[in-house]
Amino acid sequence: MTTPSISIGVPPSPGAADLAVLAEELGYERVWLYDSAAIYEDLWIHLGLIAERTSTIGLGTAVLVPNLRHVMATASAIATVARLAPGRLQVAIGTGFTARLVLNKNALSWATTETYTRQLRGLLAGEVVDIAGERCQMIHHPAMTDARPIDVPIILSALGPKGQAIAAEIADGLMHVGPPDTPGDGRHIQMINGTVLDDGEAPTSARVVDAAGPWEVLGWHGAWHMAGEEVAAMLPGGAEWVERVNADRPEGERHLAVHEGHCSHVTERDRPLLATKGTETDPWSGWVGDAADMRGRVEAAGDAGSTEILYTPSGPDLEREVRAFAAAVIG
Repeated sequence: MTTPSISIGVPPSPGAADLAVLAEELGYERVWLYDSAAIYEDLWIHLGLIAERTSTIGLGTAVLVPNLRHVMATASAIATVARLAPGRLQVAIGTGFTARLVLNKNALSWATTETYTRQLRGLLAGEVVDIAGERCQMIHHPAMTDARPIDVPIILSALGPKGQAIAAEIADGLMHVGPPDTPGDGRHIQMINGTVLDDGEAPTSARVVDAAGPWEVLGWHGAWHMAGEEVAAMLPGGAEWVERVNADRPEGERHLAVHEGHCSHVTERDRPLLATKGTETDPWSGWVGDAADMRGRVEAAGDAGSTEILYTPSGPDLEREVRAFAAAVIG
């Protein structure tokens, strides 16, 4: 059995550095920051702040979205944080499904993502790279940053076979939701969400709804974006929810209402969708259970081939979530 390492994902927002310091004290392997400019602050600034306030915990991006910044800007940002925290940075890249939803765009193609990743690898290696038809290179003077090559592991976030095949060819590991499709050698980082129940706490409590709800409502958000409001309206509570979305924003701006609080907070618009969550007939899709249940889930994930559990808590009290998960599965 593989015993997965335990990492934490937090949004780059006020308090992120404090959470990272706490995570280091509690024994988390790495702190990963998200990349979604419409709803979070800049992850590179926060990684720099965290690098200066911590000494051992790993740092990561989960996940960079290629269209949000030029590949040269990303290479320079990586060089900066790698210098501030030698040997501690890892970079995960993805097609930007959630980060692009809030911009009312579909995920990037794998061709675009693969090209960006290859360009980035070349730049960090010190190579001359073709970018948009021009020859480009990191030509920083030795006084301006560390010499190339800059050795930082690059992970790809991929759910389907196409992305996973590309990851096997050009990446140092795979980030995914659920157990790996093809467990084996290499890094398999499993992203999970949810909350650890207090002793005697019901999975239907108001605290649990606030903590687990932000990820749960993605089912409605994704259906609205990918399939249209007619399909979203067919989900439980969906008709009333769509009506509220349409009332709150004019056509052309409704995606801004749909994705408000995305993966971080339950909005009052979304709260009715969670009215029956945690019941026997409507269980949470994330990891919601007591400490023993969480330990069992981690062990099962290791048996299935995951080498790292990336816990992505949400809700109004992230410090509580970080502490509770650590107490359950780190000790």
